[in-house]
Amino acid sequence: MRNRFLELWVGLFMIAGFLALVYLATHVSGLTHFSDDGSYRLTAEFDNIGALKARAPVRVAGVTIGRVETIQLDEKNYRAVVKLLIDDGNKLPKDTAAHILTEGILGSNYISLAPGFEEIALVGGDVIATTHSAMILENLIGQLLFKVKEK
Repeated sequence: MRNRFLELWVGLFMIAGFLALVYLATHVSGLTHFSDDGSYRLTAEFDNIGALKARAPVRVAGVTIGRVETIQLDEKNYRAVVKLLIDDGNKLPKDTAAHILTEGILGSNYISLAPGFEEIALVGGDVIATTHSAMILENLIGQLLFKVKEK
């Protein structure tokens, strides 16, 4: 009888551990449900997005205020069109600039927004005019090696 009771507790502990791992994995990976309610969409065009992916965070001063919704290629000018979903509580000035940055040296890419000083705020459907493309590590290394070779 005691053996059966111990097996039941071990089983329950294993199930709780598995559920905790699933919960942790979905929150760390960004696969949690992000509701479109209470948010507005902005668009930004970049020459090069590097390894930016959908659901990547959008941050202001390191604080996550939204996420990347979709990434598409504009077939007229061959630029990446990135749609951002921003939480309603975060109003950004019209002269906000968007940068694609990397978390650490080899980390994932995210969009960092640098608010400007204009008093008029961006509204849903607006386009962020000032964008700065991702810095590709391979290109920088190649340029450095080419410069060293010239000397």
